[in-house]
Amino acid sequence: MAPGTAGSLGAIPLYLVVVRAGPAAVAAAALLVIVVGIWAASEVAREAEIKDPGFVVIDEVAGMLLTLLPLRTTSLQGIAVGFAVFRVLDVAKPWPIRSLEKWPGGWGIMADDVAAGLLGACIVALLQTSALL
Repeated sequence: MAPGTAGSLGAIPLYLVVVRAGPAAVAAAALLVIVVGIWAASEVAREAEIKDPGFVVIDEVAGMLLTLLPLRTTSLQGIAVGFAVFRVLDVAKPWPIRSLEKWPGGWGIMADDVAAGLLGACIVALLQTSALL
């Protein structure tokens, strides 16, 4: 399994635990993962001497949490759609997401997945309001 897919799947149990406390808790968890992720990804990239180490997946965790944030109900269908939407955005990196990878250190490692997560959240919200989800 690709590391990005594994990291995205790994975010689901965290989401299921945190969502019990409500959407604000999911947002807080995403923010915490982003802040810790910037620091941790910077340290790992520096130590490994690799600009964006593929084995760093905390960025996918943050992106998935953001994508799932607008779900009104915790359902397998909603989580599956959110997962699919996020993975497509994370792999395709549509404009301007790809350009964020150029940011230095952990900022660049995290920013593209955070942006993909925010765009994914917009798509999930749109699917819900259009009754497609």
